[in-house]
Amino acid sequence: MASSWTWKKAIKVGAAAATAGGGGCALLYLTSVYNSDRKKEQVQQQLAASGLNKRPSKPLPTRADQLNSLANEQFDVLIIGGGATGSGCALDAASRGLKTAMVEYDDFSSGTSSRSTKLIHGGVRYLQKAIMNLDIEQYKMVKEALHERANLLEIAPHLSFPLPIMLPVYKWWQLPYFWAGIKAYDLVSGGDCLKSSYILSKSRALELFPMLKKNELKGAIVYYDGMHNDARMNISIAISAVRLGASVANHVKVVDLIKTDGIVSGAKVRNQLTGEEFSIKAKSVINATGPFTDSIRKMDDGQTRDIVCPSAGIHIMLPDYYSPSNMGLLDPATSDGRVIFFLPWQGLTIAGTTDTPCPVTNSPGPSESDIQFILSEVKNYLTPDIDVRRGDVLSAWAGIRPLVKDPNAGDTASLVRNHVVHVSDSKMVTIAGGKWTTYRAMAAETVDEAVEAAQLGVGPSMTDGLLLEGAHNWAPTMFIRLVQDLGVDTAVAQHLSDTYGDRAFSVGKMAGLTGQRWPIVGRRIHQEFPYIDAEVRYAVKEYAATAVDVIARRLRLSFLNVQAAEEALPIVVSIMADELGWDKEEQDKQTEDAMDFLRMQMGKDLNKASRDNIPVSLTKAEIAEYVKRFNALDDGKKGYISINDIRKSLKSQGEEVTGQQIHELLNELDANHNGQVEVEEYLQMMSAIKSGTVSHSRFAKMAEMDYKAKKYGEHMERSGGGV
Repeated sequence: MASSWTWKKAIKVGAAAATAGGGGCALLYLTSVYNSDRKKEQVQQQLAASGLNKRPSKPLPTRADQLNSLANEQFDVLIIGGGATGSGCALDAASRGLKTAMVEYDDFSSGTSSRSTKLIHGGVRYLQKAIMNLDIEQYKMVKEALHERANLLEIAPHLSFPLPIMLPVYKWWQLPYFWAGIKAYDLVSGGDCLKSSYILSKSRALELFPMLKKNELKGAIVYYDGMHNDARMNISIAISAVRLGASVANHVKVVDLIKTDGIVSGAKVRNQLTGEEFSIKAKSVINATGPFTDSIRKMDDGQTRDIVCPSAGIHIMLPDYYSPSNMGLLDPATSDGRVIFFLPWQGLTIAGTTDTPCPVTNSPGPSESDIQFILSEVKNYLTPDIDVRRGDVLSAWAGIRPLVKDPNAGDTASLVRNHVVHVSDSKMVTIAGGKWTTYRAMAAETVDEAVEAAQLGVGPSMTDGLLLEGAHNWAPTMFIRLVQDLGVDTAVAQHLSDTYGDRAFSVGKMAGLTGQRWPIVGRRIHQEFPYIDAEVRYAVKEYAATAVDVIARRLRLSFLNVQAAEEALPIVVSIMADELGWDKEEQDKQTEDAMDFLRMQMGKDLNKASRDNIPVSLTKAEIAEYVKRFNALDDGKKGYISINDIRKSLKSQGEEVTGQQIHELLNELDANHNGQVEVEEYLQMMSAIKSGTVSHSRFAKMAEMDYKAKKYGEHMERSGGGV
């Protein structure tokens, strides 16, 4: 029986369908809902009978145990690549009862899978093309993606949720055109429709999205797609595979393939952390390496043609005030024809993406030109009241999208619209292309090919409806129990619940005492974010092996705010050192590697260069004022400001700060890293603040307050508000 909720949803959207396209469309929609609901019930019955959806209770094997298993056991399937698709293949194979191995060169989701737009979507644009071109293949692709979107929200409800996305309309003719397209999106989704789309008047649109440009706005259309924490989702898929018996290891590189009588039968691998090499034996090998697909294919056949056409997608993070907390924005036609999304994510705003041909690399980074392009497009849609500043870019990153040509086709010049599964003469199975949303369907198809190629003799995929790590006993109100039972603050509890699901209690129990009245436990590793010490310890249990693994994939801090990630790094390294037994030399190496990652891949160097390259454009009066502030801080008239000057100023203002915080203040301006701030560096910073290249500076505010205190006296009276 279909649930009452499903039929209420069906009636609402069916009524809209009747209005849009007549009773026939409504009937088709209702039939689709009914069939979808019956299929879901059948799937749940099968999973219940198999016991696959029972919550696992055994502890995870250690990384050492996993490496030992990989080196000494024989496997049915070896998957190369631990991104969304590779992890999906591991879960699919393990759920069928296959003895499964998976290795990843870097960390799970370290590549494209952690650098997405964070949307789980069916593809509104693809549906438009399918309808306009009467393209049945494009239609099937959208239909599949819409089902996978709904499935992902069901199997990981703690990590994913429906997000309303606004499509602003500035020309009257666009209103019925866009509405018809979006309503078709609802209809095609059938029983997998998240929520029905709707039209907004101008006033209502501005009420929901007050940052929107008002001039010439006619109204808006709101539709729903899914959103998720992509890296955490990827790791949850990999951990779910481990729970079903898969042996997996990150930081293990494939250096060569093993062949027996011309058939691929395993791989020679190297532990990237120790340098140790060993062999993994398997009856079938799957290549799921995304942008690096061709490098593995050439290990199999040195003469094979490249099929990957890499394209870089850049995203930037902006402060929360750039968007409402519960609604995104779609710019369907930018100045160069690309699509820009503008979305609330993890308490901030994500904007992107671009689409630029690029080389394949392990360390893709953003470009200043792409950052400027996104900012200019953002500016086109926001009210002039908001000053869109380069200094508001908190972080920026690039993900390499592996567009592919079909090696199965005679014409390999044109790109495929979806994904490609290819079986080589030596029986290696390659999966390439596709998108995050359809990872599960891609994995099922890939494992089907591997089963057939190696004659493994197992049944069909069991992952449709298979709950992921943390989903089994999760409820939206679980965070309240975390507050009440553990004594963490509400923001931390909400974060733990939404990240780890029903495993949040296991994380929370590892939290240290704060020493405060409230919260009792859960020391934050950075005061601006709800990440706590226990998460670093738990990350190690989930195979985090480097500081970058933690700040990028486990906590997402580097993606949210590169400066905050740098400030939290010493705490992260210290906790990991306790867990993994790092000596001083290894801690220094981890810190250096993490700083290189932040500089090159998360936009730290670009943020700094954008500030340093701004010419000093201050008036004579401004320069005179700022020089006075500088001189007030420069105790002894040395010609520079030292750490002792900063410490003395803060102490006189009654501020209690740590040595690390003082160093952070100094580093904001110390461009040449000599431990001193010269007047030229100070004037450069003030000019950057004036131009908007830098949004704010703690050092600048401290200098201003120090100067005023010395000019007007230590005990300035506050104006207003007294009696």
